[in-house]
Amino acid sequence: SWSVMKYRPYLSGCADVSEIGVGGWQLSDSAVWSSMSDAEATSLVHHALDLGINFFDTAPNYGLGTSEQRLGSALKGVDRDRFIINTKFGHNGEDEFDFESSSLRDSVEGSLRRLGVGTIDSLLLHNPPAEYLDGNRTDHYEILDTLVAEGKIKGYGASLDTYDDMKLLMDTTGSKVIEACFNILFQDSARAFEQAQTQGIAIIAKIPLDSGWLSGKYSADSQFDDIRSRWSAEDKRTRERLVQGVRERLPADMPMSQAAIAFCLAHDAVTTVIPGNKNLDQLEDNITSTRLSLPQATLDDLHRFYEDEVRPLGIPW
Repeated sequence: SWSVMKYRPYLSGCADVSEIGVGGWQLSDSAVWSSMSDAEATSLVHHALDLGINFFDTAPNYGLGTSEQRLGSALKGVDRDRFIINTKFGHNGEDEFDFESSSLRDSVEGSLRRLGVGTIDSLLLHNPPAEYLDGNRTDHYEILDTLVAEGKIKGYGASLDTYDDMKLLMDTTGSKVIEACFNILFQDSARAFEQAQTQGIAIIAKIPLDSGWLSGKYSADSQFDDIRSRWSAEDKRTRERLVQGVRERLPADMPMSQAAIAFCLAHDAVTTVIPGNKNLDQLEDNITSTRLSLPQATLDDLHRFYEDEVRPLGIPW
């Protein structure tokens, strides 16, 4: 119900956003991404709205444009002030990398068309090479400011993985949104949180379940045939050991996946968390985590665990 979901400030001129958002790659129609049908995608979006979720994260390359199209189609007829859309630039609908500033406007127009809206709430450079994060060395941000002035977008930023990239973006651009890799096993981005709050920059926490490991469902024996096949046997043994370390630090009766999301939301700088939602059960499970509150002692323990035992390993995401 609406009363359960909590909301946090996002961009000026935007409604507050739900603490849990929907990551839009699951809405795609593509063998590489997912095999959700049109009807399932529409049902998931409508169910999310019914549960009070109003934040939807997507990108032109998710399912070769089908994620944006399906999201737009599912939101047709819904009051525009009932949802916030975050999309991206840099990986186009043909799944090619194109970060040229001269392509920015066309990319935004394409997203507006597929989404069927007049304004995109936030637009992010989609994990760009570092040279595009320095506002003193590129004209991307002048173009983005123009798109804001024209009302095509309300704000901009980037989707990033490291503290160094976040700091460069915050120091040199007018970015107001950062989508950052952040979870119990990847806390590097938290070093940027204080500056983000000072500058009024919203943080979207991506990969909160560490690509599924913090759901507790994987082990060193797990086999993967998708993007997760990037982990070596040694990576998987390390992950299994670290996940066990996390479990030992959680209250005994607390489901790990919900604790992982609650961990992200325990940081005031985090505006919304976008776990994967492949089906309605996962969606509802993710929402339940907003009712959990991790004891301060547990949070302190998880921060110490990261500093002492995780960070020195430099594990690959």
